[in-house]
Amino acid sequence: MRARLAPVVALGLSLLAACSSGPGAGSVTERRGDEIVAAGRFYRIGAPVVLFSDPGGYDAYRDDLFFPAEAPEEGESVPKRGPRYGARPGEPEDLEALSKAVDLFVLHYDAAGTARQCFKTLQDRRGLSVHFLLDLDGTLYQTLDLKERAWHAGDANDRSVGVEIANVGAYPERSNERLRAWYASDAAGPRVTFPPKLGSTGIRTEGFVARPARRTILSGKIHGRTLYQFDFTNEQYAALAKLARGLSGLLPRLRLDAPRDRRGVVRRDVLTAGELAEFSGVLGHWHVTKEKVDPGPAFDWERLFRDARP
Repeated sequence: MRARLAPVVALGLSLLAACSSGPGAGSVTERRGDEIVAAGRFYRIGAPVVLFSDPGGYDAYRDDLFFPAEAPEEGESVPKRGPRYGARPGEPEDLEALSKAVDLFVLHYDAAGTARQCFKTLQDRRGLSVHFLLDLDGTLYQTLDLKERAWHAGDANDRSVGVEIANVGAYPERSNERLRAWYASDAAGPRVTFPPKLGSTGIRTEGFVARPARRTILSGKIHGRTLYQFDFTNEQYAALAKLARGLSGLLPRLRLDAPRDRRGVVRRDVLTAGELAEFSGVLGHWHVTKEKVDPGPAFDWERLFRDARP
């Protein structure tokens, strides 16, 4: 019952119990399309959100394939039936308990290019999960209530909320085959293209043209390795800032800052176990494990914090 029906029941009850407080981030309200779900209640963040219970939503509570008609590609596995998430320690069931349990927000790029492709990979291929998907047009998809322990960031899962941001990723070569397949240029600069084999993009905004916020390929070192990546879209930065602000309001221990070095620059290496245990705030996946480099060198940390802070 918990795996499938309980979240839907909780959402129905929250509608009945919702108050009509103001529209600011973190207020509890009836559905307007910009709410996230925490412990069965709606909280407005001011960005477009499609919930796991909505038509067109991505539902990680399902224990079967979400896209059964789409066969896996060569080399891809199909997970066995069963849950793709777990319970947080103590199983927090209200916002007070959740706010004591969660103090990290982990940022990923999805390497899949779109939210639809990312959810197919997580749900139907790898048996994993994440709380939010952020598509190229700035649409957020929430796949699980924040009270659940999503499987996205290893040792940080117990304490964290995770978001997969649509972007095909960072690579050690500037002229990478995957980057060439996903980006083209026109008179206005680089834009995202979609390989024909992708099929449906799933992007909700009709006719949307996704362009990197900064119009050149960017590079930087992560774990001492130089990587190249196109930036995220302005729409993604805007939605992510509102999500981060909303999460920080709901979960007061979650600071709107990332690990920094002595110069005050966001670190581009992995935290030690002790540093991770002591830190509360926003992390890149690379801060959790040396095996990962997301959200990549193009991610604009200072823009996120500038826009997210009240």
